[in-house]
This record gives sequence, structure tokens and C-alpha cells, in this order.
Amino acid sequence: MTIRKVRTRIAPSPTGFLHLGTARTALYSWAYARHHGGELVLRIEDTDVARSTQDSVDQILASMKWLGLDFDEGPIYQMQRLARYQEVVDRLIEQGKAYRCYCTPEELDAMREEQKARGEKTRYDGRWRPESGKLLPPPPEGVKPVVRFRNPLDGDVTWDDLVKGPITINNREIDDLIILRPDGVPTYNFAVVVDDWDMGITHVFRGDEHVNNTPWQINIFHALGAPLPQFGHVPVILGDDGLKLSKRRGAVSVTAYEEGGYLPEAMLNYLARLGWSHGDDELFTREQLVAWFDGSHLSKSPAQWDPAKLSWVNAQYLKQADDERLARLVADQLKQRGLDAGGRAGRLPAMCTLFKDRCSTTVELADWLSMYFAPVHPGEQDLAGHVTDAVRPALASLAARLETCDWTKAAISQCIKETIAEHGLKMPQLAIPVRVLVCGRAQTPSVDAVLELFDRETVVGRLHRR
Repeated sequence: MTIRKVRTRIAPSPTGFLHLGTARTALYSWAYARHHGGELVLRIEDTDVARSTQDSVDQILASMKWLGLDFDEGPIYQMQRLARYQEVVDRLIEQGKAYRCYCTPEELDAMREEQKARGEKTRYDGRWRPESGKLLPPPPEGVKPVVRFRNPLDGDVTWDDLVKGPITINNREIDDLIILRPDGVPTYNFAVVVDDWDMGITHVFRGDEHVNNTPWQINIFHALGAPLPQFGHVPVILGDDGLKLSKRRGAVSVTAYEEGGYLPEAMLNYLARLGWSHGDDELFTREQLVAWFDGSHLSKSPAQWDPAKLSWVNAQYLKQADDERLARLVADQLKQRGLDAGGRAGRLPAMCTLFKDRCSTTVELADWLSMYFAPVHPGEQDLAGHVTDAVRPALASLAARLETCDWTKAAISQCIKETIAEHGLKMPQLAIPVRVLVCGRAQTPSVDAVLELFDRETVVGRLHRR
């Protein structure tokens, strides 16, 4: 038996953004291919012409790039393959494995209503299906036919799912699927089979909403004499309300998380754990994921999207991140707020070092660091509670010392200590008012380290504002 090279695919529809479920499927397909030294194909399923847009394609490509999910072939567009689909359809018709159906939409509606009235499952009744000894009516004028696949009437379709294990569906449960519309555009279930066949796809990871499509697809593979890929249907991702995340309900785009200050390695880590595990490991690198992801240990149960857990994962990666890289990300965040680091941009890495342990996203980090680049507005409650008449003389003394001292953490610390001793205060009695006036908030890291990263003029000016 010839062992085929592992080839997986991700096939999003460009009718909107790349949502989290598709991103997770892309990740699993990528990791499986990389684990086995195989290849990943990116296919754009754009046969929904009315809703497909180039903007969506661009967003999908940007999301893949941000997550670091590189692909080996593509993007391949289905609408550029219409001639190929027609060629396969013609062959199936010639072999008696597909046929033209001239039912009008009105006839199909009436068919379903009659079946409902009889308490039957609604399905195509095969009126245009050729059978031995069956006399078909002449094709009606003015009706463009669809093409239907001649599905087996008996027997079972069985496959060993990579996630769910053995699945069997009887052919009586499915009918003769439309594979080509009157306008020559293929339907989903037919196009993906031809694509997977032509592209040599060996393993298909996708959401378990596709389980019911799989029997049709397997029968079409068999009709074409094409090798069957292995299927792995991963459970859905549920939102906070327990309902499925989707483009139409509750899902957020991958790029929204980039804009929200999440790191791609954290998002990749979190997405991987939504339905897959490696022991008790919560945090792991891309390299570890590739080494571990062999297609096993995929959960059969739906995963719950947990924003708090994602924030925790991101915070761990933020703590480990290179400060020069964080500085670039924060600079972008500040720029979006109309703030320019200007000549102080060189201090951004040190600022990130000081504040990143307190943050779970680069947006939060930019929230902290904006005090270095924009005026602060202390709250009235903080001012009233901490900047009192009793401490104002000490603030004036500190400001005077800071005007002439060396601008280093050690020198600033010495100025604070001398001021405390001079006025008979304890550290919090002076440090908190300083934080409120200079930083706009009562809690920060060590006050001397925080002040060192400001311009001297800014610190002295804000202390005099009391």
C-alpha cells in the first residue's frame, strides 16, 4: 500500500471575518501537517458569490499571517475552478452516477409540504432519477436543470472519525444531493470533494456541524474512484451563554483580538487547548505544539470560550515577551490614541519592563504608559483623600529637590527619603500623593522607578499643580 504524504487544508468562506472556530480548525490542520512533515493548503470557498468579498479574503489572509499559520499552497479560489467542476459533473452524468433534474422551486416546495402532511421526512423524491424501465417526462421548456448526484439507495456509510470514532449513517437517511446549480456553480458538498481529490488532501479537520455532510461526500468520493481522506470533526466552541459561537452569533474576528492587545502566540496556545490537550500542560510553544499534535487527545465535547482564561494566558506570554517588541506594539496602540512617543520612544522598552507584570494585554499596557505621553487627570476622590493640606509642604520640598538632583532612580529615591525624614512622614504618606499627582492614580510600581522614566520637567510641573 502506498503511503500518501500528509496534506491538510483550511477552506474558509470569504463571507466575513475569520472567526474563532475556523481559526482553531486552521490551527489543528496546520499543526497536524507540520507534525507529520506534510503540507497545508489554503482554499477560498467563494461560491457564495453574492456574499463573498475581497475584503474578507484579505482579512482571512491577515489573520492567518498574524497567527503564524503558514501554508504551502494557495490561496486557491473555487470560482476559478468552474470548468473543472463541470468536467467532473459531465463524467458522472455520462457514467449514470448523476442526472439532470428539472423540478421547479414551486414543485419542490409542494413536494415538501405533501411529505410534511404525511408525517414523512422531507427529501427529494427522485422523480427525475433515471431507473431501469422508468419513463421520464420530456424536459420542460424554459426550465434550467440542476444536476443531482445519484446516491445509493441502500447500505450504510461508515467512517472512523479521528475525533468521534466510528460513525455509521444509512443511505436511506440522505437523498440525491444537488451538485450543480442551474448557473453552473457547484454546491458545497460536491466542490469540496473535487477539490480535496485534486489537491491530494489526506486529512480533513472541520467542525462537527459537517458530520451530516460527510456521507454524501464519501459516496461522491467512491463514485469518482478517488482516495478517501480521513475526517476529524471537532466539537463546536460555545460562548458564555452556552450557545455556539458563529459568524452570525457572538463570534469575534481573530483580528479583533490582535487589535485588543493579545499576542499571537498566546491566542495560538489558547485556541489549541479549546478541544485538545497534552497532559496538564497549559502553556507551550509553537514548537511543542507541533511536536505533540499527532491527531490524538482531541476532545469529543464542546469547548467553552473563556475570556478570563485567555487573558490569563496572554498575561503569561506578556511577562515573557521581549520588551523591544512590546514597545513597538505599545507605540502602535498609543498612535491610535493620537499620542506620539517622539523623543521618549527610547524609554518605551524600560516602561514595558516596569509595567508589563500588571497587564494582560498590550492595550492595558498602553493604558498605563499613556501617562508618560499625555496629561493625567486625577480623580477628585484621590485628590481629596491623598493630596491634603498636611502633605502639601512635603510635596513642595520634594519638587525642589527633584529640580536639581541627578535624574536616576537612586537619586530620586534619596530625594524621597530626605523629604520623608524632613517632614516626619511615612513612605505611603508621600508616595501615594506623588503617584496621584504625577501618574493620575494611587497605585503604581515603585515610585522612584516610575518617576525616573518621566521627563524631570513633567514630574516637577505635576507636583506643583497640587
